[in-house]
Amino acid sequence: MILQYQKEQLHAIIVTQEEERKRIAQDLHDDISSKLNIVSLNTHLLSAPNLTIDETNEITENIINLTAKALENSRKIAHNLLPPVFEKFGLNAGVEELCEEFESSKSVKTHYKNEIDFDQKDIDRHLHIFRILQELMNNSLRHGKASEIWIAFTNDNGTNTCHYEDNGIGFDSSNLENQKGLGMKNIDSRVSFLNGTIKFDSQIGKGIAVNFTF
Repeated sequence: MILQYQKEQLHAIIVTQEEERKRIAQDLHDDISSKLNIVSLNTHLLSAPNLTIDETNEITENIINLTAKALENSRKIAHNLLPPVFEKFGLNAGVEELCEEFESSKSVKTHYKNEIDFDQKDIDRHLHIFRILQELMNNSLRHGKASEIWIAFTNDNGTNTCHYEDNGIGFDSSNLENQKGLGMKNIDSRVSFLNGTIKFDSQIGKGIAVNFTF
């Protein structure tokens, strides 16, 4: 039974990694490569003889605009892979920024509080916590249609715990099939890496509550 569970966890991790790689490859191809191709074509056009000043200005403006967009998109891709604020200032700052991003771009109200002093030397472990929250927040919006999210890090009798809630449409948590999606398996795998436990509590129409230890 344990071996089967470990196999399922490993499978979930591999599938998630491949999905992520596919998404990054798509982003690089669509956002970066296509724009740089047009920049290259425009650069060759500049070397054409008998260009008017207006034509030269138009081509130059195209190159500047496309280069700026390619640069902005490459920053976004890098940021999604690992936010600089997380790497530089740790988990607390990373989650604060994550909440700000959700509030500004995805029109959801977030409430975040932290009572734990995170040690920067554990950043590899903290990355799992960050990814779990990313997954939970995306699920809250994508599936739960939530408008409010609550996140709290507390130390409960010596155990570090994350309490997560939303006010979305919820699901029947007594039905295990609802907890078998790829995102849930990925969360499960990360909690396992943290030697923690996780508990989902939800009812249809009453949002979701998740508690995990780490």
